[in-house]
Amino acid sequence: MAAPWMEKLSESLGSPEPAVRLILSVLIGYPCALLYRRVLFHQPATIVHLFHTLSGLALAAFNFGSQLYHSAVCVLVQFLMLRLMGRTVTAVLSSFIFQMVYLLAGYYYTATEEYDIKWTMPHCVLTLKLIGLSFDYYDGGKEPSQLNAEQQKAALPTVPSLLEVCGFAYFYGGFLVGPQFTLRSYQRLVAGELTDCPGKPPNSVIPAMKRFGLGLLCLVIYTIFSPHYSDSYYLTDEYEAQPFWYRCVFILLWAKVILYKYVSCWVIAEGVCILSGLGYNGLGEDGNHKWDACANMKVWLFETTPLFTGTISSFNINTNAWVARHVFKRLKFLGNKILSQMATLMFLAIWHGLHSGYIICFSMEFIIVNVERQVQALVKDSPLLSKLAHSPLYPLVYVLQQFVHWLFMGYPLVPFCLFTYDKWLKVYSSVYFCGHLFFFAAYLSLPYLRKVLVPKKQQSEKKQD
Repeated sequence: MAAPWMEKLSESLGSPEPAVRLILSVLIGYPCALLYRRVLFHQPATIVHLFHTLSGLALAAFNFGSQLYHSAVCVLVQFLMLRLMGRTVTAVLSSFIFQMVYLLAGYYYTATEEYDIKWTMPHCVLTLKLIGLSFDYYDGGKEPSQLNAEQQKAALPTVPSLLEVCGFAYFYGGFLVGPQFTLRSYQRLVAGELTDCPGKPPNSVIPAMKRFGLGLLCLVIYTIFSPHYSDSYYLTDEYEAQPFWYRCVFILLWAKVILYKYVSCWVIAEGVCILSGLGYNGLGEDGNHKWDACANMKVWLFETTPLFTGTISSFNINTNAWVARHVFKRLKFLGNKILSQMATLMFLAIWHGLHSGYIICFSMEFIIVNVERQVQALVKDSPLLSKLAHSPLYPLVYVLQQFVHWLFMGYPLVPFCLFTYDKWLKVYSSVYFCGHLFFFAAYLSLPYLRKVLVPKKQQSEKKQD
C-alpha cells in the first residue's frame, strides 16, 4: 500500500510514484556515504558489511516491498555455488544459467507493454554482478600468467563470506541502477584502501558534488522536456499525419531527451560511489587523483562525439566493460571477431528483456557500428576524404555528421523503448525504414566507393596486409 506522503509528492512532481521512489533512493545514497565516511570508515569489516547489506535491503523494501526476496534468493544461491562447487567451470556455467534464467523468468512473469519500474530493474544489475563474481572466483584459482591485466585485478584469491557477498550485492551506491564493480574493488573499499589519503576518508566531496550537480542538471532537462517527447506520441494519428522530415527530426530530439533519463540516474549514482571512495581510481598521468572508477557516463564525449562508436563508448560504460570482459573476450575460442561481437550483442539484448524491440535495437547497432568502421577506414585511406576531414570546411561536415549521427542513434532506440513489434513496426513504417535503407545502401556501396576514392597502389597494399 502506497504511503500518503509518497502519493502527494508524486502528484506534485507530476511523475509516477515508482520513479519518484527510485530517484529518492539514489539520492539517499549520499547521506549513507556520509555516514560511512564519518562513523564507519574505521570500523571492523563486519560492521561495514552489515551497514551496506541493511541499507541496501531497506532501499529494496522501500521500492519493491516483499519482492526483495528475489534478490536475496539469488545472492544466497550464488554464495552456495561458490562454497560448494569451488573454482570450476561447472560453477561458472551453473551461475550463469541460474542467474540468467531467474532474471528472464522475472521478465516473463512481470512483462507489460510499457516500461515499468519493478524488481527486475535492479535485478538485471545484480545478475551481472553475481555472474561476474563467479568468473572472478574462478580466475582466482589460475596462475597470474594465465590472466590478462583486468582479470588479475579482479581475481579473488579466497572464497568470500556470505556477509561479504551480501554487502557487495546490496551496496547502496550500485544496487538499484549500477554501476558494475568487482568484489575486489568492494573489498578494497571496506578495507579503507580506496582513498587519496591513507588511513583517512577520501577527499572526494568536491568531485562527488560535481557529479551530483551534473546529474541534477540532466534530471531537470529530462523533467522539462520529456512530456513534450513522450513514447506514446509515436502511436498517435497526429504523428502519422506529420510530414516525413518532421517524423525524422522528432526521433532525433526524442532520443536526446529520453537518454537523459539514464544519464541523470547514472551520474547521480556515480557521485554516491565517489563520495564513499569506491570511485577512487589512483593517480592519473598528470599526477592528479582520479575519481572515475565507477563512471558510467562520459557526458562531454556523449554530447560532442559525431561517431556512433563514440556514443556507445560514453554510455553505460561499466556495463559495456563487464560484457567485454566476461562475454566478448571469453569468446576468443570462436576464432572470429564478428561472431564474438554478434554473440555479445545478442547476450545484451536478452539481458535487457524478452521483447522483440531489444533484438531489433542491438541488431541495428551491430550494422551501424560495422558500417561506421568501414567508413572511418575509407576516410583514412582516401587522400581526398582525409584532406576534407582536415580542411576549414570540416565544421560544416561535422554539423551534417552530427545530424546523421543523432538521427540514426534515435532510430534503434525506437524499438528499444516501444518493446513490441506492432508498435515499433508502425513507427518504422511511418519513416519508410529509412535507417535500414541508409545503412544497407552504405554497406553495399562502400566497396565501390573504395575503388573510386582510394588509389590502386594503396588498395593492393591493403590486400597484401
